[in-house]
Amino acid sequence: MPTFALTPGKASCRCRTGVFEKTLFIKKDMRTDNCVTMAMPCGLRAIHMPSSSPVVYLGYQIAAGSRDERENEEGLAHFCEHMTFKGTERRSAWNILNCLEAVGGSLNAYTTKECTVFYAAVPEHYTRRAVDLLTDIVFHSTYPQKEIDKEVEVICDEIESYNDSPADLIYDDFENIVFHGHPLGHNILGTTERVRSFTTADALRFTSRLYTPSNAVFFMYGGKKLPTIPIGSATLAEPRLQKTAISSASLFSAAGVTTRDKGTHQAHVMLGSPSYGASDDLLRERMSLYLLNNIIGGRGMNSRLNVTLREHRGLVYTVESSMTTYGDTGLWCTYLGCDKDDVRRCLRLVRRELDKFMDEPLSERRLNAAKKQLRGQLTIDCDNRENFALDLGSVYLFRDKARDVEKTCKEIDAVTAEDIQHVARHIFEPSKMTTLIYK
Repeated sequence: MPTFALTPGKASCRCRTGVFEKTLFIKKDMRTDNCVTMAMPCGLRAIHMPSSSPVVYLGYQIAAGSRDERENEEGLAHFCEHMTFKGTERRSAWNILNCLEAVGGSLNAYTTKECTVFYAAVPEHYTRRAVDLLTDIVFHSTYPQKEIDKEVEVICDEIESYNDSPADLIYDDFENIVFHGHPLGHNILGTTERVRSFTTADALRFTSRLYTPSNAVFFMYGGKKLPTIPIGSATLAEPRLQKTAISSASLFSAAGVTTRDKGTHQAHVMLGSPSYGASDDLLRERMSLYLLNNIIGGRGMNSRLNVTLREHRGLVYTVESSMTTYGDTGLWCTYLGCDKDDVRRCLRLVRRELDKFMDEPLSERRLNAAKKQLRGQLTIDCDNRENFALDLGSVYLFRDKARDVEKTCKEIDAVTAEDIQHVARHIFEPSKMTTLIYK
């Protein structure tokens, strides 16, 4: 099989900020010109950030997630992620399993709404081995039916385990309500009935459409330079696939309250509304919401909702808010678990806190304190090398760029109290809110 050495292109080290599901920030001691982007004739893009660590993180990110599933394909993206490890044209399932573990490395994968990721961590000396394996399973898996027949029950067990966890299930259920009628609302795992119906032909149909070089990026964090990627040639690079965009009209049709009897010991509650997509034109709004979300229900125990509901009144064990940014839309939401008799009270208290941000701007002292806290969190986030590598690929897949932490901190510092109030009035408007309650 012919191979191509990647051809260096313009260096790029800018990535999207923490307003996304995951966050990549280039540390200050890393020169931006060390981040190299490359392109192959077949359309595959690659990005590499060298490091002095003896461990290399590398893999493929493919723009193939649950939002890319067609009718009667719910759960197929995740199904293909599992089955990609079950055999290629030249490797058995055992060979794939043992290839990196035999030298102390690891091989993993996950599926999101917008992408599927296959990645490895290996000692630097075994980088080429990892590149060869990853390329083989991504582009040359055969999805043998005999392996499907065995693995399908593993996936079904995963689904049942997920269904037994209402605190997890409610997130997908909530998105399915908000994005009703659009694949973005699909539960990533699908249903056991649907998954048991998938065959080799289904996996090959899905991957032949989406697991293509032009729809993927190769990423690597560590090592001195990118190795040759052993991928077959293509006369012309295929155009990148276009996604079905979310229509604004459909986003607000689901606003209201939905209650579902799940027979749980406590109530699980989510409320939220659509927010901002990844467009550069919405950067200031995303950064304002990013800061606002951290104040309201971020990871700190001093978040407004945690103080109000847990510390002052003892009504919840867990309360948190989050924001997710997709290519064309976003979602802001709050989750809490409480006694069934306390649901109304908790919702009133949450509403009161949201109204405060709508009614008046933050004081300069509180705004500066919030910025200081967030900058510190970002500095700590930089220290996780595995997440750093995964985000290196994710940002390059969807945005062709990276952003360093210093610039991100400047964007945070540029947010004003008026910006936060403006975003609060947009996102927290009661008529736009969707509420889902499990009892």
